[in-house]
Amino acid sequence: MDEKTEELRDIFMDVAGEETVTERQQEGHGSLGDIDEAEIAERLQEVVADMRERYDFETDLDDETLATIVRGFYEGEDDKTLASDLELDPEEVFTARMDLHLISEDDRREFSKEERPASNSEADTDAPLSMSTLRDLLAEDADENTIAAELDADAETITHYRRVAAAQNRARRASHRFQTAFEDVLTDADLSIRLTGSVQEDGLEDATEDMETNVSF
Repeated sequence: MDEKTEELRDIFMDVAGEETVTERQQEGHGSLGDIDEAEIAERLQEVVADMRERYDFETDLDDETLATIVRGFYEGEDDKTLASDLELDPEEVFTARMDLHLISEDDRREFSKEERPASNSEADTDAPLSMSTLRDLLAEDADENTIAAELDADAETITHYRRVAAAQNRARRASHRFQTAFEDVLTDADLSIRLTGSVQEDGLEDATEDMETNVSF
C-alpha cells in the first residue's frame, strides 16, 4: 500500500468509523477457480423455488435446469445455445425465461472483465409492434380481437410478444425482485455477467409511480 492509498484509507476509516469494508477491499475479487459452483447452483435454485411458489410456471422443467438457464442467460448465451447444451427445444428455453422474468432488453448493459458482448443477437423487446401498448392492453385484460385490432399484427406475432409483455408486467409488479436476486448471486460470485440496464430505472419508476409529491417553496 503506497502513501497516497494509505492516506485515503485513513480518511475513509475516519468517516466510516469501521474497518470491515477496508478489510474486504484488501481481499480483492475472487476468481472462477475460487467459486463454489455447487453453492451458486443452490442459491439460484432457491430463487427459482421462491418464484415457483408465487407464480404458476408454464414450463415443466425442474429447478436445477432452470437455474442453469439463469446462469446461461446472464453469461450471454442465446436460447438456441442453451437449448443445445440442455438438449431442449429453443421454445422451451424461451418459455422458461419468461417464467423467470429473464427478458433481454434493447438497452441491456454488459458487465464483463473481458468486456465480452452477449451472444443474444436480438432482444426480446425488439418487436414489430408497440410493447408499451401491448402491456397496457394486457393490464386491461383486453381480448385477442381488441389486441389484434389495436396493434395491427398477426396472431402468431401477438402470441409471442404478449408472453414477453406479460413477463415484463409480472417483473415490474414484483419490482424486479427476482432478477435482482439472480444478479446478486452471480455478482457475489464475481462472474462475468450481463445485467439488464432497465431494471434499476423500471424499479425506480414503479416505486415512485403512486408517490405524491408535496413541495412548498
